Amino acid sequence: MKTDDDTDEGPQLVSNRSMEIAVALLFLVGSAVVIVDCLRLGINWRPNEGPAPGFYPFYVALVMAFASIMNLIRALPASADGAESFVSVVGFKRMAAIFVPAVIYVFATHYIGIYLASTLYIGGFMIFVGKYPIWKAAMVSILFSVISFWLFEDRFLVPLPKGPIEAMLGY
Repeated sequence: MKTDDDTDEGPQLVSNRSMEIAVALLFLVGSAVVIVDCLRLGINWRPNEGPAPGFYPFYVALVMAFASIMNLIRALPASADGAESFVSVVGFKRMAAIFVPAVIYVFATHYIGIYLASTLYIGGFMIFVGKYPIWKAAMVSILFSVISFWLFEDRFLVPLPKGPIEAMLGY
């Protein structure tokens, strides 16, 4: 028997209401941090100088805090819209399958350079997500990195993070 919590995507992981409350609280905390720092910097209008450094950010943070409070008030009562699924377990796994490799790619660029990291990232996605044959993934990802290297390093003269392979080639 299928319950309200089960959909084609599997059971609900987080509801819209929970996320709206969490985001409203996060923005409210962010607003409070900005407001406190603006008070430290000064929010007054100085004669013959103009606004103090915290003047404009203070009022932007006040508007942001007000909007956060309004969103929080709107999200607190239980409603049919709020009970809807923000993300299911299956959907979260799909997002993680994209997000985790992207984070690894960013850190890998520091150690192995952007070109090798890009080759592995593109090739990995082509093989595991796109279900392409290994030879096609290797051809496309290597060709992409070689063209990128030529374009950025030779034509545009923009140095990008390099790793051990580029060092062995004298770059």
